[in-house]
Amino acid sequence: MIDLLREFFSRLRELEALLTWGGYPVLMLIIFAETGLLIGFFLPGDSLLVTAGVLVNAGLLNPFELSTFGNLLLMNAILITMAIIGDAVGYGIGFKAGPKIFTREQSLLFRKDHLVATQKFYEKHGGKTIVIARFMPAVRTFAPVVAGVGQMGYRRFATFNVMGGIGWVSSMTFLGYFLGKVLGAKQIEKVVYLIIVISVAPLFIGAIKHRNAAKKAAAEEAKSPARTEGTPTGGNGTNKEAVQAKSTSNGSSKLGHESVGD
Repeated sequence: MIDLLREFFSRLRELEALLTWGGYPVLMLIIFAETGLLIGFFLPGDSLLVTAGVLVNAGLLNPFELSTFGNLLLMNAILITMAIIGDAVGYGIGFKAGPKIFTREQSLLFRKDHLVATQKFYEKHGGKTIVIARFMPAVRTFAPVVAGVGQMGYRRFATFNVMGGIGWVSSMTFLGYFLGKVLGAKQIEKVVYLIIVISVAPLFIGAIKHRNAAKKAAAEEAKSPARTEGTPTGGNGTNKEAVQAKSTSNGSSKLGHESVGD
């Protein structure tokens, strides 16, 4: 089992080699894990789907020996199902964990910063986040979790989930399929790299905005009048904790409110 995992991770950088090695099972695992498990935020969903479409067109990914287009349709049906199930699992994790998940410490396998960024994105875009996030790495991993924390009505969540799953998987795989018909291998490789850059660009832009906002807030805090001398030394820490707890509570309250009104 350890050798299998080592082989899997060693091939993540070479998507064509990964898919010819692992086929449909690896595709299904990655699409599910990236959308359904909190540890799947690093997986290459967009580029993987485009590469899968290219390989289907070339006849290099056809375990059932179907016609080329029939194989493409079957792959879409399977992967759309895995994407929908993955988001449903993520929703269940968030629904069960509740706001407490925001107090969990960041680690190698849990990116709290991505979770908080997704929460802010959710507060801005509402339920549409479930669809939009499908095309944004990392955000698509945490979007269903945030929806669960906010207790969005499941029927409404399921509608967005199905729409997003169909739109994401079919657009990426069909793009790869038709690129394989008109472009050479080198050109397709460049397109895949371009898709990776476009998909991760919002994360870098968001990180820069967040950093600038934090610097601005720190500068404004430095300019604010000093506290009265009568404030106990330990009070600041207590106040900060209270503000942080209130912020988390407000965030989850906003999500819950959105799920009813949006």
